[in-house]
Amino acid sequence: MSDQSTPDIIYTKVDEAPELASASLLPIIQSFADAAGVSVGTKDISLAGRIIATFPEALTAEQQINDDLALLGELVKTPEANVIKLPNISASVPQLVAAIKELQSQGYALPDYPETPSTDEEKAVRAKYDTIKGSAVNPVLREGNSDRRAASAVKKFAQNNPHRMGEWTAQSKTRVAAMDGNDFFSNETSATLDGAATAKIVLETAGGETVLKDGIKYPAGTVVDATFMSAKALDAFLADEIEKTKAEGTLFSLHMKATMMKVSDPIIFGHAVKAWLAPVFEQYGDKLAALGVNPNSGMGDLLARVKDDADIMAAIEAVNAQRPPMYMVNSDKGITNLHVPSDVIIDASMPALIRAGGKGWGPDGKEADTNCVIPDNSYAPVYDAAIEFFKANGKLNPATAGTVQNIGLMAQKAEEYGSHPTTFEIPDAGTVKMILDDGTVLHSHAVEAGDIWRSASARKAPIEDWVNLAIDRQKATGYRAIFWLDAARAHDAELIAMVKPILEAKGVADKFEIMAPREATIASLETITKGENTIAITGNVLRDYLTDLFPILELATSAKMLSIVKLMQGGGLFETGAGGSAPKHVQQLQEENHLRWDSLGEFCALGESFRFLADSKGNAKARVLGDAVDAATQGILDHDRSPSRKVGEPDNRDSHYWFARYWAEALAAQSDDADLAAHFAPIAKALADGEAAILSELAAAQGKPADLGGYYHADPAKVAAVMRPSATLNAIIG
Repeated sequence: MSDQSTPDIIYTKVDEAPELASASLLPIIQSFADAAGVSVGTKDISLAGRIIATFPEALTAEQQINDDLALLGELVKTPEANVIKLPNISASVPQLVAAIKELQSQGYALPDYPETPSTDEEKAVRAKYDTIKGSAVNPVLREGNSDRRAASAVKKFAQNNPHRMGEWTAQSKTRVAAMDGNDFFSNETSATLDGAATAKIVLETAGGETVLKDGIKYPAGTVVDATFMSAKALDAFLADEIEKTKAEGTLFSLHMKATMMKVSDPIIFGHAVKAWLAPVFEQYGDKLAALGVNPNSGMGDLLARVKDDADIMAAIEAVNAQRPPMYMVNSDKGITNLHVPSDVIIDASMPALIRAGGKGWGPDGKEADTNCVIPDNSYAPVYDAAIEFFKANGKLNPATAGTVQNIGLMAQKAEEYGSHPTTFEIPDAGTVKMILDDGTVLHSHAVEAGDIWRSASARKAPIEDWVNLAIDRQKATGYRAIFWLDAARAHDAELIAMVKPILEAKGVADKFEIMAPREATIASLETITKGENTIAITGNVLRDYLTDLFPILELATSAKMLSIVKLMQGGGLFETGAGGSAPKHVQQLQEENHLRWDSLGEFCALGESFRFLADSKGNAKARVLGDAVDAATQGILDHDRSPSRKVGEPDNRDSHYWFARYWAEALAAQSDDADLAAHFAPIAKALADGEAAILSELAAAQGKPADLGGYYHADPAKVAAVMRPSATLNAIIG
């Protein structure tokens, strides 16, 4: 094999279903790439890997590993970067705790996660663990803005083979509920810095001043936002919506992003748990606290802690009997919407509900209309507008629908709302101020105890790069192009003031529209309903939401999206789609050795990565590999070789066999590189001749429980045995 110390392409080691799929696919990629002199190495950005790398002092020399995320963070700031980034776990606290416990059971002497740190040592441990929580990976790697779209072959296949859509009717009771004031949207203030500045955030109370955060450095031209959500207003809103849901006869559901918004959204989630069980907390608050109950961790953790207290359990049952039915994650297992904060992730849950005709699963195992509770009004209008559009117009037709592409602002941690270390749950009533080093008070908010205050920023260079990327994409496609910016929102108004002059200076202002998210949603749905295409040019959070919403409506999944991050220093980061359904895939593999994860996103990213290598390093063989990947991907689609959902039918491993075969056949058939053609001709023949044996060996592996040796930190040898069960295929690939 080629030298792996400085590989040409880095393929990330991640978690759950994508990582299991890698055990089958990566050996194929490395074998094929090696024939062209291209090295493909790995870097570990998995949750378990990041935990291990963070606590070397607690581990033996054999257990210690490099901090690969930090290494990649430096690499993506160079022109040499060529990274294929698979979806990784953005850990909620319950996931983090579960991963720690698993590692401890495997002999890693890691400290426990301190839920309520009291000593300096516990606070130090908690601070280190907090760097791993939530969307800790993406902000480090995304040193560029996002270009996400459905690959043309994938879109064509979806049109020719339209997926099932739920029926929408004007009588649907499904709706979106959001706060009408005192939320992040309505309280936001924003300013653009004329010069570089260092800021601190302080809380001024009757008892004095507390520094919440100091030494925050901003370059000139940075857009800095600040806002807060009133805890009292949130609680009143949640209590009201629970009662309204009961009166309307619908399911109650809460849709949050407790992974990406790792500080703010778990707190909001906890408020919902307390609102649902309000009488229980009122009667047994002290007892619950003594049992270590933290509502932010969800109903599942709460029930596990109180299960032996008959009085509390009876009180919970009594409250549940008076509540409306709840939207279920798993009706069969009784797992509700409020079970774990990472179970219901808005960018996956809302599109799935909309695709299903506004229906969610109730506790009785039947579908029903749903009250979709999205407390903050910043982006709730997107889903509200989509639901109202489909009520009025009926379901989208995937066979004739156009596409919505996305250009997303995300470089250099742009708009890291609610996940940034500048998000706080306010301990005492007072005034939060952001003060610059020259004494200027940039932002000031009067707050009460329990309010959630947050600040985020977007730097000038990423904003300018984002606008120029949008200009390039519009020029390349000619599509309708819309900046999703609301002039009535403080942050968006600052961006509009930067966007317009760039468009005018480039002479393309007439090619772009600027609309608030609600109006942009309607305009985009109208456009694709007519079979036409549009580009959504959005900030970071909307990028995340829309690159699930529209692909799930158009393609049935967002996992098949082409996601190119053009790094600002010239490198390339190629993302492989979404991982929201990965946990269920792992559970199915463990129970019946069938992995339904679809690697189409990996195939799309791989082709782009090879072509980028060809362009950046002048490697003609890499271009041949990339073009052949596209042919193989087309073969997977044309011949319906994607994984089935059911045990006993072809799964992820079968699709990798077909991908290898189609890839080898394309390389053997091409005339641009005779050496590669000669190398792959016998491989293509062996894969074709071995078809019956290979498929038989793959099929024989299914139907029995699979032992991976762990969930978050699986045993590589056991995973390889599970994911590479065909001796015939392994002998051909090597």
